[in-house]
Amino acid sequence: MEETQRQRKIASVLQKDLVDVLQKDAQGGMQGTIISVSKVSVTPDLGVAKVYLSVFPSEKRKEIVEGVTSNAPLIRHELAKRTRNQLRRMPELLFFGDDSLDYIEKIDKSLNGEDEDPIANPEILPKRQKR
Repeated sequence: MEETQRQRKIASVLQKDLVDVLQKDAQGGMQGTIISVSKVSVTPDLGVAKVYLSVFPSEKRKEIVEGVTSNAPLIRHELAKRTRNQLRRMPELLFFGDDSLDYIEKIDKSLNGEDEDPIANPEILPKRQKR
């Protein structure tokens, strides 16, 4: 099902304000780490917002997503204060790690010939599962 105009508008408001909240919190203890909100999608009933976080360096992704998830009630409260004139009810926030940067990097390496060639060495390809 396609997103409605209202869902897209709420998602963009949440994304913009989430960036401000996370950057303010990240200035304290996470030096050398970049966190960005790559996508926010809101359910049709506007009760749940799925937030996808892109983290650089990617080795810290799991740790940071867990930390943000544990602080979700505080983040939700801060967002509610910021959006009180725009949203009647603040959706529940679910945080996920976005691995699209890793996927792009892998494709880039393959195109540049930095990865092993599967034609020359077919052993690196995953084996097919028989049903």
